[in-house]
Amino acid sequence: MKIITYNVNGIRSAISKDWLAWLQATDADVVCLQEIKATPDVLTDLHLVEALGYQHYWFPAEKKGYSGTAILTKHTPKHVEYGCGISDFDREGRNIRVDFEGLSVMSVYFPSGSSGDERQAFKYRFLDEFGAYLKQIREVCPRLVVCGDYNICHKAIDIHNPKSNASSSGFLPEERAWMDTLIESGFIDTFRHVNQEPHNYTWWSFRAGARGKNLGWRIDYNMATRELESHIKRAAILPEARHSDHCPVLLELDLQV
Repeated sequence: MKIITYNVNGIRSAISKDWLAWLQATDADVVCLQEIKATPDVLTDLHLVEALGYQHYWFPAEKKGYSGTAILTKHTPKHVEYGCGISDFDREGRNIRVDFEGLSVMSVYFPSGSSGDERQAFKYRFLDEFGAYLKQIREVCPRLVVCGDYNICHKAIDIHNPKSNASSSGFLPEERAWMDTLIESGFIDTFRHVNQEPHNYTWWSFRAGARGKNLGWRIDYNMATRELESHIKRAAILPEARHSDHCPVLLELDLQV
């Protein structure tokens, strides 16, 4: 099972940058998208997605051109769950989940707090309430991968300049502590499970040539429950994909083990 998470920063913009050719070449089983910024009715290329063998499920935000998540899958799910039942989060299309036999995959777009105190407070509430929701979901979906843009760098190794960003949203002590708690509760950061090297990032500012200089942040994750640890075959960041200010992150599971 080849799973990819990708914040596309606007699916229509990504498609205009040859994203469909990338999708075909990547040949993933499940692709989790964040920040789709569109409703499926305005997407004219969905027949091309279907031609590649994907079923697609969309959970856009109520606000046009904002947020939203989606999942493309080559395997028919036995159930699709839209949202988490918390209206403030569901109005923004923050998460969608597909359940297969013996595996569940969720696409989540965590809020950013970088625009000011109000959204930072919203982000903290999301962490608290969505964290509690994940705890509940684990009871019914013990083999779960939570893919997405978490908008948090967990450790100093995950950000190009930890000292200057010590008070930046996305690297605040409270946010990093939440990631600690998530991992302590039984989730595995699958990329760090196989790769402890520095300078591996998934998002770069559009400013000052940050991507060319690799001045980035690792804020996109495939977090897997501990029950899947023995099935982790490969995990990798794919920075060569350039359809967004983020890049995709890959997880391969060997479910035959």
